[in-house]
Amino acid sequence: MHPILSRPARVAAYLGVWFPLGMLLASLLALEGVFGWTDATLVALPLAIAYGFLCLSSWYVTGGSPVERGVGAWRNALTAVVASFLSSALWLLLARGWMSAVGSYRDWPNVPVSFRAAAPTLFGFGFFLYLLAMAGSYLAAAFALSQEAERRGLELQVMAREAELRALRAQIDPHFLFNSLQSISALTTVDAAAARRMCLLLAEFLRETLALGARERIPLAGELALARKFLEVEKVRFGDRLQVEIDAAPGTEDCEVPPLVLQPLIENAVTHGIAHVLEGGVVRISAERRMTTLGITVDNPCDADRPLGRGTGLGLRNVRERLESEYGDDALLRANESNGRFVARIDIPLNA
Repeated sequence: MHPILSRPARVAAYLGVWFPLGMLLASLLALEGVFGWTDATLVALPLAIAYGFLCLSSWYVTGGSPVERGVGAWRNALTAVVASFLSSALWLLLARGWMSAVGSYRDWPNVPVSFRAAAPTLFGFGFFLYLLAMAGSYLAAAFALSQEAERRGLELQVMAREAELRALRAQIDPHFLFNSLQSISALTTVDAAAARRMCLLLAEFLRETLALGARERIPLAGELALARKFLEVEKVRFGDRLQVEIDAAPGTEDCEVPPLVLQPLIENAVTHGIAHVLEGGVVRISAERRMTTLGITVDNPCDADRPLGRGTGLGLRNVRERLESEYGDDALLRANESNGRFVARIDIPLNA
């Protein structure tokens, strides 16, 4: 179905355009002396409305010779001229019948003479309007193609973003699992009971991770609960060397964050911080709200002379890339080392 005919409001608006065109045609016929103003109006207005529906065929003509398919400009021009000629000729036949009907009602003395006098104006008017209708159809088709291309581009962007997030999550989970399995492997020969306890804690952590990791956002309280589970797993290995302090300011625990966004930072705090400090230390996780921003800080002791492992920087890069995918430039990760402590801070926009 033609797009204009698909909705009554569009049909009404379309006919509203042809009404002044009918009055313009009536004025031309009256000024040429072919008819009086009343007769010219009786002839021109119904003919203009009828021709408006005839011009709808231009949509299908342009669809058969679209510009975007590489059809030559001359062929398109010839198609437009032929279609305009045929539609104008058909309109003349309709005008001849309508003028006969009006002439019998108005008692015109010689309808054929009036028709011959009006025919050049009718034909030229119809020819020009059909060309105009074809140009409008080409523009509408180009606009529709542009919108479709834009829609497909947005869909591809969304698909690419989702694929990127899935890839980042896939990098985070194996990284943590690798470190945990290494810890369990080390404990099996030293403390089998601790290794078993660590396996159970790890299983519980992974179960909660699977439940929350598939969601786009989770409350900060859920993210901090995951952090506690992870640190309980690691505390089996490090014992009293690993101390934990979690301080979430009032009003922050209901704020939504991407699931597992803190996981790489906490892994770094343990793997590249506590593990290399002989006496261990405190891993501090704090959250505060500043107007429209949620700030989360992970602070841990570190040894400036520690060897850099193969995973150094991977966790921070994962977090940065994930924040960029989720929030663009509105989120920020800052990390610095000073006075024997490593501090990583995430700033996340609220309600984003």
